[in-house]
Amino acid sequence: MYSGTIIHKKSGRVMGAHQRIDRVARRHLVRQLPAHALFPSIRDILHFEGLNGPDGIKRKSPGRDEPWHHINPTDPNDTGLIELLHNHRHNLVAALRAGDETRAAFEAAWLAHALVDGLTPAHHYPLGEKIEELWGKPHEERLSVREKMIIRGSTRRDTVQKNWQYWGAKGVWSTHFMFEWGVASAIVTMRFDEYAPSLDWLEENRTKGLEAVFQDALEAVAALDMYHTFWTSGWNATLARQTRRTLIPLIINLVTFAWYDAYSEAAGL
Repeated sequence: MYSGTIIHKKSGRVMGAHQRIDRVARRHLVRQLPAHALFPSIRDILHFEGLNGPDGIKRKSPGRDEPWHHINPTDPNDTGLIELLHNHRHNLVAALRAGDETRAAFEAAWLAHALVDGLTPAHHYPLGEKIEELWGKPHEERLSVREKMIIRGSTRRDTVQKNWQYWGAKGVWSTHFMFEWGVASAIVTMRFDEYAPSLDWLEENRTKGLEAVFQDALEAVAALDMYHTFWTSGWNATLARQTRRTLIPLIINLVTFAWYDAYSEAAGL
C-alpha cells in the first residue's frame, strides 16, 4: 500500500494509506483497551512509517534486510510474509512486557505495515517471479537503486522492451503503483468509525490466533478479484466502493486486532 514518497520524514502525512489505516486502527484500539493501558501513541507508531518504515528501507539499502510483503493467496507454501507477521507480533509482545516504548512502536508499525501489504490486492500478483524473468535474477539480488530502476537486456531493443514491460503503461510496476494510488485517493477523507470492531469480535478472534484471522481475511480479499478488475478495466466507481466499504474496513480491523491481541497477551489478559 502507498506510504508516501519516502523522500523526507513527513512523506505520507496526507496521502499515505498506511498512515491513515494506522491512525484509524489506533483510534479503534483505544476504545477497547483498559484506561491507562500502555501502548505506543499514534505519533510514535507513525515515526516508523514512510521514510522510517519498510518502504524506506527499499530506498536506503536495496536488497539488504529488505522485507518482502508479497504473498500468493492460493499457495499454502508461500509463508514468508506469515513468518514476518509472527516475528513482529512476538517482538511487540516482548517490548510491551519490557516497557520498551520505542521498540514497541517500531514493532507495532512494522506489524501493521506487513498486514496491510499482505491484504492489498496488488501484493498478490507474483511480482518476484516477474522480476526474476525480466532482470534474470531474484529480487533480493538487486543491490542498488540504479539496479532496481534499470533492467539491462541482451540488446538495446531487449532493454527497451523489458523496461517498458515493467515501467511503461500497463506495466508491472506502473499498474501496481496506480492501483495503490487509487486506494489512497479513495480513502483520503474517510474516518471509518462505523466499521470499528466490537470487543466481542476481537475476543472471539483471539481464540483463532493472528495467522488464522489473517488467512481468513486473505481469502476474502482474493475473492474480490480487485486487482484483476483494475488491470483490465482501470480504476472505476465499483473499485472505489469496494475499497471504502469492504477492503479498507477489513484491513483496519485486522490491524486493530493484531495490536489488541499483542497487548492482551503482554498484559496477561
